[in-house]
Amino acid sequence: MAKVMEAIDMLPEKSIERILFLQRNEITEHHIYLKIAQVTPDSHNHEILTRIASEELQHYNIWKKYTGRDITPAFIRIWFYYLIARFFGMTFAIQLMEGVEQRAQVNDGELLSSVPEIPTMLVNEAKHEQELIALIDEERLRYVGSVVLGLNDALVEFTGTLAGLTFAIQNSRIIAMAGLITGIAASLSMAASEYLSQRSDQTSGMSPKKASIYTGATYIVTVALLILPFLIFSNPYFALIFTLVGAVLIIFVFTFYISVAKDLSFWTRFFEMAAISLGIAAISFVIGLLIRLVLNVKM
Repeated sequence: MAKVMEAIDMLPEKSIERILFLQRNEITEHHIYLKIAQVTPDSHNHEILTRIASEELQHYNIWKKYTGRDITPAFIRIWFYYLIARFFGMTFAIQLMEGVEQRAQVNDGELLSSVPEIPTMLVNEAKHEQELIALIDEERLRYVGSVVLGLNDALVEFTGTLAGLTFAIQNSRIIAMAGLITGIAASLSMAASEYLSQRSDQTSGMSPKKASIYTGATYIVTVALLILPFLIFSNPYFALIFTLVGAVLIIFVFTFYISVAKDLSFWTRFFEMAAISLGIAAISFVIGLLIRLVLNVKM
């Protein structure tokens, strides 16, 4: 230890600041995990979060041996991730936090040569925490398939429906009314289909009732967001542009959430889903034009 302290004393100021930064990260994440654990009713998840918090405190104490200082946590970060966990789920908050921490780790040649055990400690920390995070059982992620089903169907079918209605009807209020009726009926149909699907699948371990609620609720919320521009703007083409932009934003936000929570590739999924939704909308727009011309509809 004396040799390590002597080596650290010879480090430049920026390397010392780096050690203090890492030390502060550990105590901050210790408090984040504890705070999330306090509001977690599930005993299994509570135990895992408490274990991770304990490990973060151990890492903090390792850095403290090198610095000889007590560091206060970043309280803004604690509350930020606590609120993220409350609104978007603990798995999303933890994965987001771990991703930010990994990107923040910068190789410092002088620091690594003076404290050679740092790389091993950081690698073991990341590996062990990811193993523990994988054990977390969160309901909203178990039903993510039902959410994806409702979201995909609403985006793909409804962007196409609204695009077709825009050229066929060319009246924002009528389009909104027709879309809302269609959307409510479709959401009920999707919820019923998901219920029957889960009832017939005895291996999924999911509640058919909850799965149907997740699917139906996601569908109707997405439909409401897509219809909203037609209730705001009198020009249907202007409203359609905002609807398509809204669809892309919904895809972006949801894909980001799933990618972070389940540690998946973001851009591939985002472009795939956006291309399908916008492609169907373009085809439906042309179909609406053709139907209007063939039937000689004038409004």
